[in-house]
Amino acid sequence: MEQQQLKRDLKNRHVQLIAIGGTIGTGLFLGSGKAIALAGPSIILAYLIVGTALFFVMRALGELLLSNAGYTSFTDFASEYIGPWAGYVTGWTYWFCWIMTAMADIIAVGVYTQYWFDIPQWMPAIGCLILLLLLNLLTVKLFGELEFWFAIIKVITIVVLIIIGLIMIVTGFQTSSGTVAVENFWAHGGLFPNGMYGFLMAFQMVVFAFVGVELVGVSAAETADPQKNIPSAINKIPFRILLFYVGALFVILCINPWYEMSASSSPFVQVFTLAGIPIAAGIINFVVLTSAASAGNSGLFSTSRMLFNLGKNKQASPTFAKLNKNSVPSNALVISAIVVSVGALLSKLMPENAFSIVTTISAICFIWVWSIIVISHIIYQRKNRALHEASKFKAPLTPFINYVILAFFAFLLLIMFISEATRTALLLTPIWFIALFILYNMKKR
Repeated sequence: MEQQQLKRDLKNRHVQLIAIGGTIGTGLFLGSGKAIALAGPSIILAYLIVGTALFFVMRALGELLLSNAGYTSFTDFASEYIGPWAGYVTGWTYWFCWIMTAMADIIAVGVYTQYWFDIPQWMPAIGCLILLLLLNLLTVKLFGELEFWFAIIKVITIVVLIIIGLIMIVTGFQTSSGTVAVENFWAHGGLFPNGMYGFLMAFQMVVFAFVGVELVGVSAAETADPQKNIPSAINKIPFRILLFYVGALFVILCINPWYEMSASSSPFVQVFTLAGIPIAAGIINFVVLTSAASAGNSGLFSTSRMLFNLGKNKQASPTFAKLNKNSVPSNALVISAIVVSVGALLSKLMPENAFSIVTTISAICFIWVWSIIVISHIIYQRKNRALHEASKFKAPLTPFINYVILAFFAFLLLIMFISEATRTALLLTPIWFIALFILYNMKKR
């Protein structure tokens, strides 16, 4: 029987905006409130550190993907360079990562909806999930279009926020909490108002803010002209981090002192409410709601493609490798959506803690995936030196930077162990990996 193939329907503009959508999500719009409350102004330094590390991870990912036209995602080169077990464990872990992330996103949709309607969080969460599932079942091109417009909305919002914020700073605009000024950034306890401890405790949410940056790699099999479009999308990541994270949060912290930020709501909405522009606050709330829906959309896309890849490689049921008439892995999509719906149940059972729990588990699992990409690159460079030297998209500062990044990831896990808020999730997550290793060995036998 002829093997079904995914269509290369994602154009350059889709890939570029999927890359932007991957770096601007719920972690920035909602999670940054919690991160600011912990770290104060030093949060910007945390975003810069994590963003720089992930740029080097993405450069390693880009070189590996482009070294072999047969690679459709990072599970392929993980299997080749580390071993079949690595492809199996990483494929299923990445699926689990995005299941957790999509759960966090639909929980966020429920949180944002409560800005206008006093209804239980789980109701709009389920409604959003069903709508995204129906749209994703049509074509990959429609997914690309959805992400394109979702990302355009996010970009315009952040640029407008920065422009309005700069105007407020220059004019010395008065808000209910005082005068808008650059001094607000450091005048309330300095850059590290909660000390080094508060700064380090914010890293979990900062890591979660960057999940999805590797989506460019997952979309490689459905990207037209990957040799041109993937490097272009990856090389623009540093600029996006500076603009969307550093620029936006700097303006927010100049408008409103860090200690007045609520950890449970979006700083973007809070800033416009404080500025006495309630209509704008409502518009921003709509934007951050679409941002959460966009990230949920990415979650459904990536989980279904990873299940498709696992099914195709006989590491999951072959039924997941079946495509519908639109060349979309519909079985994988439906199963992923059903599992994500558990997030709505979590938001019903524990509305206060659901977001924090799923973001921590997601961040830990993404650290595994990013580490596997880096380790694969180390082995690839050692085994295929000629291929590495001939690469048109060679990862910089390797292999030295790869070891630095792995040490940094280990440091992040240590921080999550020290923090009471993330320790339980960190100690529970290994159960997932143990189960996967047992299943892999059973399957191997």
